[in-house]
Amino acid sequence: MLRGPQGRRRPSDVAGTVARIAIGEITDETEAIRTTAQTMGREGGRARARKLSVAQRAAIAKQAATPAP
Repeated sequence: MLRGPQGRRRPSDVAGTVARIAIGEITDETEAIRTTAQTMGREGGRARARKLSVAQRAAIAKQAATPAP
């Protein structure tokens, strides 16, 4: 395999790989990673909200609602 500028392996046939992803012959793994990260981020946000008191959540919301200078 070819090596990129940071030493990572690259597929030798990039155009062929992109074409196979486009026609659905193989799946693009980055989409699955992205959706997993979004799900985990939502869970983390909910966990943080449960941990905060009502006053803390109100202060955060007030700060978010204030327009930036």
